[in-house]
Amino acid sequence: MPAASKLRELVYTVVLALVLSLFIHTFVAEARWIPSPSMLPTLQVGDRLLIEKVSFRVSGIDRGDIIVFKAPPASRLDEVLIKRVVGLPGDTVLIKKGTVYVNGNPQVEPYQLEKPREDFKPFTVPENSVFVMGDNRNNSYDSRFWGVVPMELIIGKAWLCYYPWRDMTIF
Repeated sequence: MPAASKLRELVYTVVLALVLSLFIHTFVAEARWIPSPSMLPTLQVGDRLLIEKVSFRVSGIDRGDIIVFKAPPASRLDEVLIKRVVGLPGDTVLIKKGTVYVNGNPQVEPYQLEKPREDFKPFTVPENSVFVMGDNRNNSYDSRFWGVVPMELIIGKAWLCYYPWRDMTIF
């Protein structure tokens, strides 16, 4: 095979790999790491996650899902956050004496690090938005402070914690 043909094949392979990689990262999945303790005990600082970007667009978001999203403007943050969905559009969220209520029903939340110390007045989640909280309820900057996450800011759902290996988990 002539050198020019080998070079052309190499360039074609590299370009194809770059295009596929960009497509997958943009539309299908991406890797993220956990920078803060707001999701303890579920996610540890430094954990590595795979975020999938397709299923929530098809089947929606469910209460209890862990999502990754661009920080809403009201948060005054310019970063990507990860939190658990507590309230869906139309839900009323309330926290009283350490218990989270959704639509008047106390929530069973075995994943939370500790019960929230402060009460939160009833709040109804508007359409096309979700109410989120960190699992480390007393050390999480979340919807209780800056409001809801508009659906268009959601990047994807946590799918797999792949590092550290001993803690590998599918969500």
